[in-house]
Amino acid sequence: MSTTGAEAADVPHSEVADTVMERLTSTYAAAADPERAAAMRAYMKDVAPFLGIPSPERRALSRSVVQGTPRPGERDCAAVALRCWRLPEREYQYFAVDYLRRHGTRLSSGFLPVARQLVSTVSWWDTVDALAAHVVGGLVEADASLAEDMDAWIEDDDLWVVRTALLHQLRYRERTDAGRLFAYCLRQSGHPGFFVRKAIGWCLREYAKTDPGAVRDFLAREGGRFAPLSVREALKNIGA
Repeated sequence: MSTTGAEAADVPHSEVADTVMERLTSTYAAAADPERAAAMRAYMKDVAPFLGIPSPERRALSRSVVQGTPRPGERDCAAVALRCWRLPEREYQYFAVDYLRRHGTRLSSGFLPVARQLVSTVSWWDTVDALAAHVVGGLVEADASLAEDMDAWIEDDDLWVVRTALLHQLRYRERTDAGRLFAYCLRQSGHPGFFVRKAIGWCLREYAKTDPGAVRDFLAREGGRFAPLSVREALKNIGA
């Protein structure tokens, strides 16, 4: 839950964010369900308190929040996300992730430090995975020079930053840089963390939908270096 290796980004001024956040906090607070919130918090291993709003209802409320608001720029997106991350309840962070996904084409490579702060703060798979595949992945695909940042992230001490590097190509399919993907998996093959070992298997399994032979060959050569969990996940849909 730290921001290891990155300075905290300042929240920029944004009138769009002022409007969105005023609507968001009043709308979500009115829908809070303390009994359900306790169950949701327990399910998510106490990573954060919850308001207790189920996902379908939350998404419907979110649509009402943003209805009629101006199309945001990058500064507005950063302000919304960072302000949501400063609120304690997890649903606000879910809103931020959805907001960034919706407006991902508005983000430039300059947004990557903000994305890193989100990944490495109040970190758990529920926000990290969506940020990795739908925000960070989009930034890197739009600006190939950011692949060098991913080369640094895969070496990071923060397991969630490592997981993001592993998963950022998850939606690339035939556009995947397979050499980089396999190198990242090898670099972290001995990682002790469950969430890294799982991510190795997941990203390989996803790439196997595009090139199953390449994944089989890779694991035939290097499989002994990986945890059984990673190998099982990688081969789940294609077999040995």
